[in-house]
Amino acid sequence: MREWRDADLLLLLFVVTLTVLGGVVIRSTELNAGWTDWWQHWIVGGIGLVLALSIARWPYERLLRWHWFTYGITNIALISVLKIGTSALGAQRWITIGGFNIQPSEFAKLGVIITLAAVLHDRPIQKPLDIFRVMWVTVPPWLLIFVQPDLGTALVFAAISLGMLYWGGAKMRWLLLLGSPLVSAIMFNLSIPAWLIWVLVMAIVAWFSLPWIKVASVLVVSVVNLIAGEIGHILWMVLQDYQKARLVLFLDPNQDPLGGGYHLIQSRIAIGAGKLWGRGLERGTQTQLNFIPEQHTDFIFSAIGEEMGFIGCLFILLIFLGICWRLIAIALGARDNFGSLLAIGVFSLILFQAAVNIGMTIGMAPVTGIPLPWVSYGRSAMLTNFIAIGLVESVAAHRRTIKF
Repeated sequence: MREWRDADLLLLLFVVTLTVLGGVVIRSTELNAGWTDWWQHWIVGGIGLVLALSIARWPYERLLRWHWFTYGITNIALISVLKIGTSALGAQRWITIGGFNIQPSEFAKLGVIITLAAVLHDRPIQKPLDIFRVMWVTVPPWLLIFVQPDLGTALVFAAISLGMLYWGGAKMRWLLLLGSPLVSAIMFNLSIPAWLIWVLVMAIVAWFSLPWIKVASVLVVSVVNLIAGEIGHILWMVLQDYQKARLVLFLDPNQDPLGGGYHLIQSRIAIGAGKLWGRGLERGTQTQLNFIPEQHTDFIFSAIGEEMGFIGCLFILLIFLGICWRLIAIALGARDNFGSLLAIGVFSLILFQAAVNIGMTIGMAPVTGIPLPWVSYGRSAMLTNFIAIGLVESVAAHRRTIKF
């Protein structure tokens, strides 16, 4: 039992609670749809819990020896999706094995977290250029996911990378400059004046942040952001129509109330209808009459809002807050940088997915197809999240044992 002396049982309690609650809500959303696979959510959750407990007993330091092997498997799996993958909803993201659809991009999140943690452990960031010496490991899997296309997971990769880079020594203003080309690319397609203001602001940040010749720093950052705007325009043309709609319609879904804005409008109606205590399980009209597409996966929070009300939504938010609190506590208490970075990578993964999923259901974020961890239906996502928790539990459980 010595391995469990420092295990974080509260963290496990939080994720198990979300899993149980997720199964209850999924059953409610499927009641009138004629589906009966809600129970698989609990079965996969049980398998995931066993995996998490098993991984927690395994010394996480051994991953340092195998992180390039993990990285290789991650990229091979993503390449396999492009060659033999199964297509659905305009994207090729799954591999069918034994009648089950496996989504390698979900498990790729873990591969990137492990690899980036190992690289940052060996090469902490001390100056701006160190970021690029580390970031290259995220480029191949990111590109392979982007071309599937899976924009949501590509954004998750970016969030994981930024969180781990910051924890690995990068200053916030360096990361702001690093992400500025992406913002510039988006703004170029939305508002030219706003884009020009953004380029100017980034030039000012570069002047005060970069340890190089001031004029050269401003010129480099300005040129990069100007070029990014043009590249963004080209990439905008490459995106599918439904992806474009998802990125902009959340600002005003009434522009297309029967098309791209339909999900958001119906979702907000459902959450508002729940009021304080909700209409009760299996009693929500928006939920039971299937006004909201994909409500058992991407829009599960809408069903919670309608049938459990503000109190139910607040309960979910508090549990996620508790999970994030425990993950940060484990990161701070880890005995080495590798373990600390693993915990922060998982923290970035969970925080970003929860924030975007909940944000898109209330009209505060684009619809990106990102599930709500442990609550939304999705076997690959469920197993990925439990394995991630297992890694963090290993960091907690082995914080006082001898290194291997």
